[in-house]
Amino acid sequence: MGNGEWAVGGDRPHERLDAWQQGTLLVKAIYGLSAGFPAEERFGLTQQMRRAAVSIPSNLAEGSARNGAREYAHFISVARGSLAELTTQIQIARMLGHLDDTTEILTLTDHVGRLLTGLHRKWSAQ
Repeated sequence: MGNGEWAVGGDRPHERLDAWQQGTLLVKAIYGLSAGFPAEERFGLTQQMRRAAVSIPSNLAEGSARNGAREYAHFISVARGSLAELTTQIQIARMLGHLDDTTEILTLTDHVGRLLTGLHRKWSAQ
């Protein structure tokens, strides 16, 4: 791996999850989008969006390392909450004029949301 690339689908169980893989792609997209925000947003919206995005795959990883389905479902739920927070922040960024077209990024957030919902259903039922 080089030139800013990373492999997905690694050896750890969470890395094989589509939700984790798509979540890491979402992180990369958010970092790219927020890089163009005004300097005064560096410690505001930029940082909040990045933290919310990073929280999604991070909580999937942490949950997969816990014992039991109930704990895992909790961390998936936290990831879903971070995704909801992120989509709100994307809408705010557009409202403030920092983003022109949010169609592509919101399509990705919707996809990640569906994957997280499916995972949550699976682990909540166990």
